[in-house]
Amino acid sequence: MLSQFYSPLLALALEAIPFGASSPAAMPRPAGQVNSESPASEPPPMEVRWDSGFNVVTRCTVPGTAALTFDDGPFQYTNEVVAMLKAANAIGTFFYNGKNFGCIYDKDSVDRAWLVYNSGHQIASHTWSHADLTTLSEDQINDEMYKVENALTKILGISPAFIRPPYGKYNDLVLQVASSRRQTVVTWDFDSQDSAGASADAGKNLYSQLIEKHPDTILTLNHETSDGSVRQVLPFAIQKLQAAGYRLVSVAECVGKPAYINVGPPQARDGSWSC
Repeated sequence: MLSQFYSPLLALALEAIPFGASSPAAMPRPAGQVNSESPASEPPPMEVRWDSGFNVVTRCTVPGTAALTFDDGPFQYTNEVVAMLKAANAIGTFFYNGKNFGCIYDKDSVDRAWLVYNSGHQIASHTWSHADLTTLSEDQINDEMYKVENALTKILGISPAFIRPPYGKYNDLVLQVASSRRQTVVTWDFDSQDSAGASADAGKNLYSQLIEKHPDTILTLNHETSDGSVRQVLPFAIQKLQAAGYRLVSVAECVGKPAYINVGPPQARDGSWSC
């Protein structure tokens, strides 16, 4: 059984703010983050699209919430996205690759990851190389998941509890491997079409059509790799969603689940920090 979705991202440039320091000294806990030893309060049920007991989040379940998510980073527009979210008092979720638009261990990528994390946003897995997981063996799927998880543990000290499979594609084997790694697969219920080449005006129209219908919750797909999406669509979407009464929160908060499996100290850079 295969379920596929695909969608894009938003963004814009408001104020420029410096990248977060890569020092482990200041490591605040973002919204939705709890240690694995701390049981979460009773959450609302997840939206499940699998009949074998594996959780797949396809929509937010906390009424009145909207989750803005950004795939394929860290990327050069990260600080602009964070600045816009900060100005709106909004929280986003960033699904990171290890080696897609650059290497996650590069200094700029590490600084961007720290900026996102220290700003209180959620960081989740988007696999190592953005491969179609449904074409891979069990060992290869594990490798795609492990390598980016390992990078996030080294850089930030976190183990993400959510994974978004590239292209939104998964099958029974992908779900089994994710479950064995204690991760929940998450897709989306709104596609801004930025990764499909939609213009900024088209992206704005898609958001306007969505908000006019006013669903109870919204789980978006955007990408932080498109300047038009970041600099034109994202500020429009933030303003319209908040004006419509939505709280802009992380995926973890919008489903009432912890953002991370474990949270610990980051590691010092060494020779293993390479792609």
